[in-house]
Amino acid sequence: MAAKPVWSVDPRTGKQRAQVAAEATHREVDAVVREAHAARAALADRTARIAFLRTAAELLDGAAGRIVETADSETALGAARLTGELARTTYQLRAFADAVEEGSYLDIRIDHPDPGLTPPRPALRRYKVPLGVVAVYAASNFPLAFSVPGGDTASALAAGCPVVVKAHPDHPATSELCGALLRRAAVAAGLPADAVAVVHGFDAGLELIRHPLVAAAGFTGSIRGGRALFDAAAARPVPIPFHGELGSLNPVVVTPAAAAERAEEIGAGLAASVTLGTGQFCVKPGLVLVPAGADGDRLADTLGKALGETSPGVLLDRRMREEFLAGVARRAALPEVTAPVPAGPGDGHTVGAGYLSVPAGLLADPAYELLLDECFGPVTVLARYAGQEEAEAVLDRLGGNLSATLQLSSAEADGGPGPAAELIGRVTALAGRVVVDGWPTGVAVAPAQHHGGPYPAATSHSTSVGGTAIERWLRPVAYQSVPDPLLPPELRDANPLGLPRRTTGAH
Repeated sequence: MAAKPVWSVDPRTGKQRAQVAAEATHREVDAVVREAHAARAALADRTARIAFLRTAAELLDGAAGRIVETADSETALGAARLTGELARTTYQLRAFADAVEEGSYLDIRIDHPDPGLTPPRPALRRYKVPLGVVAVYAASNFPLAFSVPGGDTASALAAGCPVVVKAHPDHPATSELCGALLRRAAVAAGLPADAVAVVHGFDAGLELIRHPLVAAAGFTGSIRGGRALFDAAAARPVPIPFHGELGSLNPVVVTPAAAAERAEEIGAGLAASVTLGTGQFCVKPGLVLVPAGADGDRLADTLGKALGETSPGVLLDRRMREEFLAGVARRAALPEVTAPVPAGPGDGHTVGAGYLSVPAGLLADPAYELLLDECFGPVTVLARYAGQEEAEAVLDRLGGNLSATLQLSSAEADGGPGPAAELIGRVTALAGRVVVDGWPTGVAVAPAQHHGGPYPAATSHSTSVGGTAIERWLRPVAYQSVPDPLLPPELRDANPLGLPRRTTGAH
């Protein structure tokens, strides 16, 4: 049987652009994984890995025009957005190169022996080693930063793990282009090209998660798709870690004092956050608790005006457009749910932004559960609450989220212990990132960043963004009473690599 073709499709027209690849067969996936597995020894060279990551960044920057043009033709995200995303992607690669060079990610700990302790302490030396081949499942909404050259790939390579990326079908040409550049960078750094590879096809993704030489996986996408792969990873004869970023509602709480102080500012900021990337950010605020009354009305009016003035946008593919329109319609059909600015179809390929409004007290009814689920696209739900207890009751019904945002008044923000601090404590329990007086869209690549959260936001407690993302692809090993010449270089007394380490006891 002939391999199924993989087509690049223009979401602005729905027409096929070109065939760019073929779906990988079982035999091809097996071969790619085995070739990646064979590259592990070469990737153990930290100097080569650093060069690989920095060269990859240079090659991607050098091909910026072609990458942005290709990605825009497949995603309709626009040249400005994609240019910024590419800059973020190459910064991320360089940041992980710096992390490998600095070395603290190895978390080296040395305990010298102390026979006087109870129980006696032997000589112990601990650091982290790479897991092995990592399967990466690319995201639809970030064709660069969360796709072939994105954070999962960069952090896994930095850890010393070969990577096989299952490309997203919404941007296969972009995936092929970036994959080829990464492989060129590997060769330029003296590493095998097979340290990173790209495969296409739904069945290939299943073959990948089941392959016995795949040691871990990273995923960014829907709850349904991520949970299916998570379950497959756990059902293997040897289960593997599955680090999935799934769905998130990203609730926002606007306090009465904040609405009184700056309703219009908050409404305008909310509109910009909801429509960023045509509402296709994983941290788009999808549920906003707004006080009932005149101040909340001013916020809603500003939001509605801004959304109404937003031009219709193209979603990433036709299926997402259909699911968005159907999801909005189902939510708007619920009793007492209104659509002051309806989110709906534009022309045959676009959608318009809007918002829904509902009394917050109704969200205690299971019949309104749908309003507590993510709707991917440019729409949000305003839940108008009559008092603090009503707002807290809504928060108590929420699952895990990537982010939670509080809009406070200046007095609340500066007030120290009190209701605002208690509110921060409450939302900390349900989100991986807490934002105050800002918006969750825009996830900075920084050492202190955390992009994850309680399930279903993520399937693990790790982050997919920031310096600590590398920890997902490492495991600790302790060496007890091993003679110095037999230790890995990272753990020897002379510290020949000059790595940071924590030491306990006298030598």
